[in-house]
Amino acid sequence: MAYQTPEGDKPGPGTGRPLGIAVLGCGSVGSQVVRLLEEQSGDLAARIGAPVRLVGVAVRRLDAPREVDLPAELLTTDAQALVTRDDVDVVIEVIGGIEPARSLILAALESGASVVTANKALLAEDGATLFEAAEKAGRDLYYEAAVAGAIPILRPLRDSLAGDKVTRVMGIVNGTTNYILDKMDTHGSGFDEALAEAQELGYAEADPTADVDGFDAAAKCAILASLAFHSRVTAADVHREGIADVTATDVASAKAMGSVVKLLAITELKDGAVSARVHPVMIPRHHPLASVRDAFNAVFVESEAAGQLMFYGRGAGGAPTASAVLGDLVSVARNLVAGSSSAPASTYADRAVLPMGETVTRYHVSLDVADRAGVLAAVATAFAEQGVSIQTVRQEGRDDDAQLVVVSHEATDAQLSATVDHLRGMEIVRDVTSVMRVEGEHE
Repeated sequence: MAYQTPEGDKPGPGTGRPLGIAVLGCGSVGSQVVRLLEEQSGDLAARIGAPVRLVGVAVRRLDAPREVDLPAELLTTDAQALVTRDDVDVVIEVIGGIEPARSLILAALESGASVVTANKALLAEDGATLFEAAEKAGRDLYYEAAVAGAIPILRPLRDSLAGDKVTRVMGIVNGTTNYILDKMDTHGSGFDEALAEAQELGYAEADPTADVDGFDAAAKCAILASLAFHSRVTAADVHREGIADVTATDVASAKAMGSVVKLLAITELKDGAVSARVHPVMIPRHHPLASVRDAFNAVFVESEAAGQLMFYGRGAGGAPTASAVLGDLVSVARNLVAGSSSAPASTYADRAVLPMGETVTRYHVSLDVADRAGVLAAVATAFAEQGVSIQTVRQEGRDDDAQLVVVSHEATDAQLSATVDHLRGMEIVRDVTSVMRVEGEHE
């Protein structure tokens, strides 16, 4: 596709005339979107039923270096003017953040353009406003690229499993943290060492807070929960813990029980309500998610009729994310050619979101205890007093190096947290050295 400046009237649905595409952002993702629009123009036209034409790219600086060469007349710093132009039929937003992305998307929809976005933070914070605007305008808002990059997970939840009842979604949705934890497991690296390596390879930002503190995964968890359970779930509803406190001892303890540590986004139905959480967990090595290595992502879905499904692939990067964006573009453009739009986001169930304290989970607790008679009985009593039963217990070391490792049966997080608080106050417990949640059953 040769880049063309706009000319002629705005194309009408079903005419076969070019559909005008505006791209907001020309960074690692935006540049790959532009590249694919050019390289695959013939195939895109055949799949859509009409040609597409790039009519403008909004950037912060006209003179910034870019991964793709663009004619100067296509570049603009006035994103507001671009999204409201008459020759723009689809706006692709890949600038990220809350503002100005939200205002630009709303302006595009109000001007009659459909929107494709990869903005998980915005969707998790204020998706309801965007979906309402899209419905009011009779236009599409697609966002497959907002979760897990190239992995098709949102569309299966929205469409393929629409006739089923999803009961649980559990996934590795942040490649940076998975890379760090994988290196800690396979190479014995410490957290700081693994993080530095991830930054050197470009998997982690100079400021890795959004990744290692779980903010990125929490936004994606909110989107997954909203789709899976037809309810409005925001990032603020998601319980969030990062991986900065995961130690080499935690990883070694997981190995000793045949497990691996992963940062998981977990959302499920419990007694008609939605549980949504992000935190490190120990999962058995035979679980499919345990084998996800390096910076890859995977999402594990459980439903009543389909059973267990797993979606795996590259969860970030310019080209993988651009692949998902172009897939959405084809769907949106097909609807424009047909003169239709997709059904709005379904929130009919309007389920409540459980507070973390009411969420049912299991704990792995490591205790530095005095090596004397009666210690195990006292610890067991502390669990029993909170209504928590013990699944397994083992002692590591002797004398001053004695460590007691306890894995509980399922209980509410509040019960388990209260148990840990009680243990910390016991005279026989010198220190609670590690607390981590456990998912999955061991063989």
